[in-house]
Amino acid sequence: MEQLRRDLRELVNEEKAKVMQRFFKTGFGQYGECDVFLGLTVPQQRKIAQEASKRVCIAEIGILLGSEIHEERLVALLILVDKFRKGSGELRDLVYNFYLENTSRVNNWDLVDLTAPKIVGEYLLERNNRDVLFRLALSENLWERRIAIVSTYSFIRARQFDDTLKISKMLLEDSHDLIHKAVGWMLREIGKRDEKVLEDFLIDNYPHLPRTTLRYAIERFEEGKRLRFLRGEL
Repeated sequence: MEQLRRDLRELVNEEKAKVMQRFFKTGFGQYGECDVFLGLTVPQQRKIAQEASKRVCIAEIGILLGSEIHEERLVALLILVDKFRKGSGELRDLVYNFYLENTSRVNNWDLVDLTAPKIVGEYLLERNNRDVLFRLALSENLWERRIAIVSTYSFIRARQFDDTLKISKMLLEDSHDLIHKAVGWMLREIGKRDEKVLEDFLIDNYPHLPRTTLRYAIERFEEGKRLRFLRGEL
């Protein structure tokens, strides 16, 4: 683990770190308050995670997840993704449960988006009971709510839309813009595969759709249809 931390620090980019501090809203009272960045790119972190995956155990991943440094937490989560992808049923159980036990440290939108579908989504794709996602969707924790909806990306790719639509409906009244964006993104992904399913959902729920969610969801519509939805001409 010390080698992993040295590898991260060898790639520090102070100028990029300053930009990321602003981009990920680390100011007082913002969603990323107190998050510290080193300024690494995601490809750099993926490479470090892949090289460390065989050497770092779950307990050490837990230590990394406790770090205030954003890149250390992301690398820890990317190692989990790698272990899950390559692991047996028993290891997958361990990684999935460990992830859900540590959602308080999966605490920025990129950490969620790069890992939740690949661990939580892929794990539940093979199972009929997905109640955990509905519990997370009701959480007071912003990131758990985002995990709930973004994890369903794995279902969407398998053309299973029902859970995404149900959780999207649950989150339409959410107060946070990051949830509006995530719901719109997942709805757009459904629309890529079946535009009518998306249209029906938007029409049925139009009065409750946050504007951000709507804009994200209809991004790929042809221009005329997109404008009609924006004007509410349904």
